[in-house]
Amino acid sequence: MDETQTLFRGAFTALVTPFNTDASAVDYASYERNIREQAAAGISGIVPCGTTGESPTLTEEEHHELVQKAVELARPLGLSVIAGAGSNSTAHAIELHKFARSAGADASLQVNPYYNKPSQEGLYRHFMSVADSAELPICLYNIPGRTGVALTPETVERLAKHPNIQAIKEATGSLDSASEILARTELALLSGDDSLTLPFASVGGVGVVSVISNILPAKTAALCEAFNSGDFERAREIHFELLPVARGLLSLDTNPVPVKAAMQLMGKDTGALRLPMCQTSAGNVAMIRKLLAAADLLPATVTA
Repeated sequence: MDETQTLFRGAFTALVTPFNTDASAVDYASYERNIREQAAAGISGIVPCGTTGESPTLTEEEHHELVQKAVELARPLGLSVIAGAGSNSTAHAIELHKFARSAGADASLQVNPYYNKPSQEGLYRHFMSVADSAELPICLYNIPGRTGVALTPETVERLAKHPNIQAIKEATGSLDSASEILARTELALLSGDDSLTLPFASVGGVGVVSVISNILPAKTAALCEAFNSGDFERAREIHFELLPVARGLLSLDTNPVPVKAAMQLMGKDTGALRLPMCQTSAGNVAMIRKLLAAADLLPATVTA
């Protein structure tokens, strides 16, 4: 197994950014507690300041501090850090990528530029510029539902020739896209959708950047460990155990709204979000409570 496959192998938790009750400040105590729980559960690594971490509404200072604290905590715990560092401005993405390297992150997560809707050539030049800017591995992040544009397998193949571009987080929801990328490149492929982690593994995926591992870290880590060790029968069992939460929770509202609601019910987060994200409906909270109760995730003092 080469170094790239080792670095990007397993379950990586897309960390929520916990806020105080009015979302005016980051709750760093809760942030540290979550990271320590992830390590104790066997997670391979953490992803601070991604979509799940509400990166669009973080200040530059908060972004820097969250990455720095993630690295400081992760090192002694044996976790790797893939720092969210993407932007729809190439110059800003370069700044964040360089910062991730200076902070000691193991890699940066680079999302497709959003809103601009660049051409495939524009996407290629964007990511190549970031990759040229610092000696730090890059995991591309292909999520057209959020960005309005998708990286095609052809463009990914071109980008994969750069030594710093080593992985891709596929959140297209397409097994065809994942398959073609794996057929064309030697990139490590991580699922960007919890419900598709095992299907992607069946064609060569090596892990997941997971949302639900914020609340189910041990089981998410066990899923990746099972298929990476060749035990697909056990992986299939875990996949179906995770599926009700993975499908149910993330279909109710825009990520990270439902997972923060779940963490609030579990006593792990205030549930606060920053506008334009807002708390979900009472009906959705009731459904989330039922999902958690069925998965035996509610504290003993909370009833379904």
